[in-house]
Amino acid sequence: MGEESRRRRVLWGCAALLVAGFLWIPSLHLFFRVDAAPLLGNPGISPLARELAARHLDLWTNPSERERELGGMRKSNAEWDFMGRTFFVLALANMALRDGAMKPRALEVIDQILEETLRLEALHGFYHFSMDYARARPYARQPARSQFVDSEIALMLAARRLVGEKESWKAALRDRVGFIVEGMTGRPVLSAESYPDECWTFDNANALASLRMADALDGTDHRPLCRAWVQSAKEHLIHPKTGILASEYTLAGSTLDGPEGSSIWMVSHALQLVDGEFARDQYARARKELRRRICGFDVSREWPVSARGEVDIDSGLVIPVIDASPGASGLALMGAAAFGDGEFLSGLLGSLEMAAFPSRRGGRLRYHASNQVGDSALLYATVLGPLWDEVKRRNGT
Repeated sequence: MGEESRRRRVLWGCAALLVAGFLWIPSLHLFFRVDAAPLLGNPGISPLARELAARHLDLWTNPSERERELGGMRKSNAEWDFMGRTFFVLALANMALRDGAMKPRALEVIDQILEETLRLEALHGFYHFSMDYARARPYARQPARSQFVDSEIALMLAARRLVGEKESWKAALRDRVGFIVEGMTGRPVLSAESYPDECWTFDNANALASLRMADALDGTDHRPLCRAWVQSAKEHLIHPKTGILASEYTLAGSTLDGPEGSSIWMVSHALQLVDGEFARDQYARARKELRRRICGFDVSREWPVSARGEVDIDSGLVIPVIDASPGASGLALMGAAAFGDGEFLSGLLGSLEMAAFPSRRGGRLRYHASNQVGDSALLYATVLGPLWDEVKRRNGT
């Protein structure tokens, strides 16, 4: 009787836990709910953005702390160091446009980042910010250049000048724009390579966005190249089942990797400066194919179900069973914010609060499951808008 009674208690206990799970798991998201309205409807800077920015500002005023933070990350992927700089500069530019009192500090740090980035590029070449296989074989373009590095430096230079003009940065942006146009013009699909015979939609979309920013600053007109690229992309770079842009392709336009969440969310945002209708179409398709809602939490897949790819350094970890990509989910925050998608943004922020282990201390916020580039991208997602609006205003679009 004793053994039988014990078994019954165990069974009843398991049943109770199962019932409790069914009851509380669907409600778990309520404890981590984040209202996206203050991010989308607030012309100022949200408390969340200020907490994130405080930590990154500390990194750029404390060289030893920055070296400690970036050292390990560069061993995994040198691109992350570079992208973290870009997202932080774009975030600071938006913050300065949102709050004029922050402008002097923002411009000071942006100048510091640009000066160090250009110094490192001059000293080591673009390879300093590239993965090792950039040296594995010759680039088709000689002398070799990386669209990845050129496009993001152009974005940073243009963002700086849009917030506050500085004579010394004019020539630097003009030169960088020249490299971009030269690399794209005359190519079969109007794209420049980031690695030997590897073109990335992420980098070429950023390059086009930087050209429109330069147009807003200097009165140039790169709309013909932008229109031609979009038309070529529609003809050669669209995945047939999903209608989403491929993420990687050769100079001749042969697809190397299909649609990826780690690419398309930023691509659609960049294309807002190039072709607003096409940008919204790409965002809507990505949302349909990549969004996954689990018990009230939102995540992003790395690949559409119909076009699964291979895990690599760009895709990062893909969590089995739930098929969630932390990297793609982080960039999805950017896409949702850029297109005013409050429902998706709220669900993504809730997942972040639940699973990314936030730590708040002394008015500073970091996510222990993230790194410097991830937190910089998140910061940018919380403040984006004013910079793109300024470009459109100046361009009359």
